[in-house]
Amino acid sequence: MLLAVGHACVDIYQGAVAALIPFFVAERDYTYAVASGIVLAASLLSSVAQPVFGLLTDRWAMPWLLPVSTLLGGVGIALSGLSGSYGLTLFFVAVSGIGVAAYHPESARVARQASEGSHSAMGWFSLGGNIGFALAPLMVAAAIGHGSLHWTPVLVLPALAGAALCVPVLRILARPQTGTAKTQVPRGADDVASFVKLSLAVVSRSIVFTGLSTFISLHAQQRMQGSTTAGTGALFLLFLGGAVGSVLGGSLANRYDRVRVSRWSYLLSIAAVTGVIYTPGPAMFLFVALTSAGLYVPFSLQVTLGQDYLPSRIGTASGITLGLTVSIGGLISPLLGHFADTTTLRTALTPLIAMPALSWLLFRTLPEPTAPGTGTVTPAPATARQDAETHAAQ
Repeated sequence: MLLAVGHACVDIYQGAVAALIPFFVAERDYTYAVASGIVLAASLLSSVAQPVFGLLTDRWAMPWLLPVSTLLGGVGIALSGLSGSYGLTLFFVAVSGIGVAAYHPESARVARQASEGSHSAMGWFSLGGNIGFALAPLMVAAAIGHGSLHWTPVLVLPALAGAALCVPVLRILARPQTGTAKTQVPRGADDVASFVKLSLAVVSRSIVFTGLSTFISLHAQQRMQGSTTAGTGALFLLFLGGAVGSVLGGSLANRYDRVRVSRWSYLLSIAAVTGVIYTPGPAMFLFVALTSAGLYVPFSLQVTLGQDYLPSRIGTASGITLGLTVSIGGLISPLLGHFADTTTLRTALTPLIAMPALSWLLFRTLPEPTAPGTGTVTPAPATARQDAETHAAQ
C-alpha cells in the first residue's frame, strides 16, 4: 500500500506536464508545437534514463532512489513556472522527467518482490500511479487555475509527502531476509523476440495516450465552446479511467490470460479513440472514459509480461516497459503539435486511431508466459515463490 501511494505521488508529476500545457499556451502564447516541446523535454531524458536505471537496479538494489527521485520529480515541476524563459522551463521539466525515470525501475522491482508476481498486487501498484495521473490536472488547476504559473512551487507538496512515505519502506527493505537462497535464472528463459514485440505494442499505446493527454484539454475546449472546465474535466477523466482499468486488468488476468485481456482492451480502444476525436458535444466524455479504461487495462499486465519475458533482467524489463516505451510517446507530441498548427487539432489527432490497432495486431502474435513467477491462477509452491522473491531482490 505504501508503494502504491508513493507511486501516486510520483506520477502526479507525469500528469502535471500535460495539465500545465493549456496554461503555458494561455499565459505565454505558445503555439501547439512549442507547447508540446515541453512534453518532449519531460520525455526525452526519461526515455534514455529509465533503461539505464533498470540496468543498474539489475546489478544493485538501490532503494534510496525512491525518496530521492520523488523529490527530484517534484522540484522540477515546482520550478517550471517561475521563469518566463522557455529554455529554463524545458530544463526544469527535464529534471522532473529524470526523477520520474529514476523512480520506476526500482519501485517496480520492489513491488515485484513484495507481490510475488501477483497480477492483482501489481494492478494495485499501478493503480497508485494512475490515481496520481488523475489528480494532476485537479492539483494544477487548484494551484494556478485562478492565478499564474508563478504558483507552481505549491506543486512540490506531493513530492514531500511521497518522500516521507518512502521512509518506512526503506526500513522494511533494510530488515535481514531469512529462509531464501540465491537462484540464477538461466539465460534460455529469456524470450527476447516476444519482449521486443511487447515493447512495440507499448510504444504504440504510449503514442496514443501521450498524444491525447497533451491535447485533450485543448480539444475539449474547442468542442465545448472554449470552456476551460471542460478541458480540465476531460484530462481528469482520461487519467481517472486508468484507476479503474488497472484494477480491472489485474482481476481479468486472474480469470483469463494477460495476452488475451490486452487484445480485448486494444480492440475496444480503437473505437473509443475514434469517438473521442469525432463525437460532438458532451458525448465525447463517455468515449474519453472508455479510451482511458481500454488503454489502462493492459498497463500493469504489460509490466509483468515484460518481466516474465526477461526473467533474468527484471529491472531492465521494468525500465523499458515503464520507461523507454512509455516516454517515446512524448517524442511524437511535437510532430502532432506541428501538424495541428498547419491543419486543425482534430486532423492532427486522427492518426492516433491507428495506434491501438497496431498494439492489437502485435498482441495477436504474443504467447502467454508459462515460466514460474508469471502469477497464473494455479499457486506456485512455496519454494518457487521464495526463489522468485530472491531473484527479484537481486
